[in-house]
Amino acid sequence: MAESSGASIRLRVLDAVTDGALKEFDLDKLLGTLLERTRELFEVDTVTVLLVDRSGMQLVARATSGLEEEVFQGVRVPVGKGFAGRVAQFREPLQIGHVDESTVVNPLLWEHGLRVLLGVPMIAEGELTGVVHVGSTTARLFTDEEIEALQLVADRLAVAVYVDRTRSERAAAAMLQESLLPARLPSTEGWELAARYVPGAESGVGGDWYDVFELPGGRMGVVIGDVAGNGLRAAVVMGRLRSALRAYALEYPDPAEVLRKLDRKASHFEHDTMATVAYAVIDTVAHRMSLAVAGHLPPVLAVPGEEARFAGVHVDPPIGFDLGTTGRRSLDVELPRGAVVVLYTDGLVERRGEDLDSGLELLRQAVEPMSPEAVCGQVMATMVGDTPATDDIALVAIRSSE
Repeated sequence: MAESSGASIRLRVLDAVTDGALKEFDLDKLLGTLLERTRELFEVDTVTVLLVDRSGMQLVARATSGLEEEVFQGVRVPVGKGFAGRVAQFREPLQIGHVDESTVVNPLLWEHGLRVLLGVPMIAEGELTGVVHVGSTTARLFTDEEIEALQLVADRLAVAVYVDRTRSERAAAAMLQESLLPARLPSTEGWELAARYVPGAESGVGGDWYDVFELPGGRMGVVIGDVAGNGLRAAVVMGRLRSALRAYALEYPDPAEVLRKLDRKASHFEHDTMATVAYAVIDTVAHRMSLAVAGHLPPVLAVPGEEARFAGVHVDPPIGFDLGTTGRRSLDVELPRGAVVVLYTDGLVERRGEDLDSGLELLRQAVEPMSPEAVCGQVMATMVGDTPATDDIALVAIRSSE
């Protein structure tokens, strides 16, 4: 009889989570509907979904049936602490028959008279997205079949949360990236500029960025950078580094000092983050460029009558993890009239299964002392052509007019 009852709840839960109508629901409606059904099927008093926050360190109450205060009050549970925190930490089902401050973090659970809790992890694509738990005010022992059935619910919810979060993060990252790239490049007499940005076909929007801005004293700042990783987190970190670099650029004329300050800021505040950056300050009157590079590929310089070459700048360590504590250095480069400088991210020259040196040489040959728009067009046609890049590409070209 017990075996028949176990099979019965598995079948009923399976029928509930595979209902085709659920495909038409947004995440909130899906959560509400499945939690109501779960509460009825398991004959429990509460069902709650807590989702892992962006840091991965806390669970946040997102939806509930029977204990709405959890969501209204923004209940948070540290991963590894209490009942739900342990489910998240060990990624295994957990059942407890004693609910008080010694077993759970959230006082609402014992204040509402819950005596038994069963929780299971929500995992999709190997990623923990949250925890589902059910609670009863009546003493009972959840069977193995009920645990398996609740895991079916958690698996269905995990996929929905993962898809929704991925879609939302991509949209937010794309919007953030677009808002942070220059709406227009500076119009400086005697200088021409052009730029390109293309998100990677596989990675989506990431942490690549370029920036060009006017500075006091007839100077112009030019930045190209790449934050490790992709998605919303990389885009957010990129935005913070971009803003910090602009602020330091107003205070310190030496690009090496600006990158030193940026490294200090990132190492202290942006934990587990690394970025490569090339920052140049161009004296638009003296036709001279001061350049510092933090782990980034060197710019290409094309001077009329000469073969294009990579700037002979010393490549210092990347930004983050206090890698640049030994000091950073700048290189001064003359920019005669008609000279072109090209800054780029590694997505332009790196291809899976191909040698980086070959990509760099192909880029060098593609850069000629012509208009920046023509340079960008020729570089993109040569390096990308009709094959989508797997990684982000950012590209900036600057020319001193003849």
